[in-house]
Amino acid sequence: MTSRSISPVQPTIVAAKDWTPTSWQSKPIKQDVDYPDQAHLSKVLEKIGRLPPMVAPGEIHRLRQQLADVALGKAFLLQGGDCAELFDYCAQGPIEAKLKVLLQMSLVLVWGARMPVVRIARMAGQYAKPRSKPTEMHEGKEILSYRGDNVNGYDPEDRTPDPERLLGAYFHSAATLNYVRAILAEGFADLHHPSNWNLHHVKSSALRQEYQGIVDRLTDALDFMKTIGADPNAGGAHSESVASPLNTVDIFASHEGLLLEYEQALTRLMTDPTNSAQKKYYNVGTHFIWIGDRTRQLDGAHVEYFRGIENPIGVKCGPSMKPEELIDLLNILDADKRPGKITLITRYGVDQVDKYLPGHIKAVQESGHTVVWACDPMHGNTKQSVSGVKTRHLVDITKELSQAIRIHKQMGSHLGGVHFELTGDRVTECVGGSMELLDAELLERYETHCDPRLNYEQALDMAFLIARYQEKQRGFSGMMSL
Repeated sequence: MTSRSISPVQPTIVAAKDWTPTSWQSKPIKQDVDYPDQAHLSKVLEKIGRLPPMVAPGEIHRLRQQLADVALGKAFLLQGGDCAELFDYCAQGPIEAKLKVLLQMSLVLVWGARMPVVRIARMAGQYAKPRSKPTEMHEGKEILSYRGDNVNGYDPEDRTPDPERLLGAYFHSAATLNYVRAILAEGFADLHHPSNWNLHHVKSSALRQEYQGIVDRLTDALDFMKTIGADPNAGGAHSESVASPLNTVDIFASHEGLLLEYEQALTRLMTDPTNSAQKKYYNVGTHFIWIGDRTRQLDGAHVEYFRGIENPIGVKCGPSMKPEELIDLLNILDADKRPGKITLITRYGVDQVDKYLPGHIKAVQESGHTVVWACDPMHGNTKQSVSGVKTRHLVDITKELSQAIRIHKQMGSHLGGVHFELTGDRVTECVGGSMELLDAELLERYETHCDPRLNYEQALDMAFLIARYQEKQRGFSGMMSL
């Protein structure tokens, strides 16, 4: 009797209708980069296409599940990081500083809302920036605009787009993610030491006392968990081997999907971790990727690319977005209306929120889509300072955020998260906050190569303000709202 080998069943490829990783090339494109040496570009992209994934489909699906909870009001989203990353930020100090501020902000938010916080860093890939003009004037000469470290150099003499910088973006992103994973595994996110927080920057003694009260209550809560045995890592013979949410967390990476040649090279057909009989397309260069306000044309290349990937997607939503256009966009990007697949990142400006947000909320409510609503109170509030540099005022940032919260509540919606441009360093780029930074002090440590960021102290200010509001919503009295 002879035996016959049985051929394994081949996984089914599941993809959006008429979509491939290259179908975007047939569409009109905005913010494209003109590389003088196309042969060199092709060689670099071929190399990137052979390099291993930086993230795994299982991680992407885990983020999708967490964002679904945010969309359903069961969790809160915190997304933050640099406006434009530099390759030089791929170093121990800057990485740890950024993680520290995101972790501390999230701990304050967890305490205030009593719900999980989903942490997404603008990190490990946020190297490209859209520009309003392809050129700028420098010392009376027209030169190409700086487009981010993965395109050209900030030095005026280094503005020619260089394909090798795309390889640099891959390796700097991979190194950043590798170190983030390593220090999280070693307990960098341990929540047992909130006393390490320095609140000396808070000039108002009353406000400093209130912030310290929050930290003290956090410490008491952790001590209580230790006492009753709810913290397996508080000590004991087996403490080293027991995983606990008190010393490790998920931190996901994100960036704006601007350079589609690069994104295409990192788009891979991989097994669905939830169904091994299917293969789907994932962008394995990051967990979360967003479309900017300048590249969200319905018939454009970026929307075409984004509609085919399994990653959760962000869409910047501002005054130029018509309600009917927003619904068309959601139907293209998420035809199946999956909760949390799309995060709408609103950015209007403090004087425009009341005018545009209600219409956008109403349109989404009528469409049947269940999105994550996140407020970006930074981008619409950029001003020219007396010092001659771009800045943002904390009072405007706070007002836009508070208005967004109020409007969502009035309309039976809920604000699910926030999106900040921030750094863990003590730069001086935004005016105000509890440290009372003045316009005249901006040039002391004005280091951004693009837009102004919240510094460490100002970022914590925003977390404390949101936590105070969330605490009040939970029924506590005697606390001020935003």
